[in-house]
Amino acid sequence: MGIVSGLLLLPLAPVRGTAWVADHLLQEARRQAHDPRAVQARLAALNRALDEGAVDEVAFEREEERLLTLLERPARPTGPTTTTKPARRRHV
Repeated sequence: MGIVSGLLLLPLAPVRGTAWVADHLLQEARRQAHDPRAVQARLAALNRALDEGAVDEVAFEREEERLLTLLERPARPTGPTTTTKPARRRHV
């Protein structure tokens, strides 16, 4: 980035910083939401709630299906990744 473009874009620095923080918070929230231990803990809490009568069968089945889907499906990577494929060499 050149000096002129850096000076012209300086007023946008707080916006870019806020967007960066928001993106990282979203990635961390998604990572935690798909963590198998956290999903299993939510399933256990859901079962306790059903046993205590805090949730009905329909709500239990709907939430259980959603949580089991989270366990079966791996989390999709979001945002840019830092790993890249190595370039293939051409033999001459």
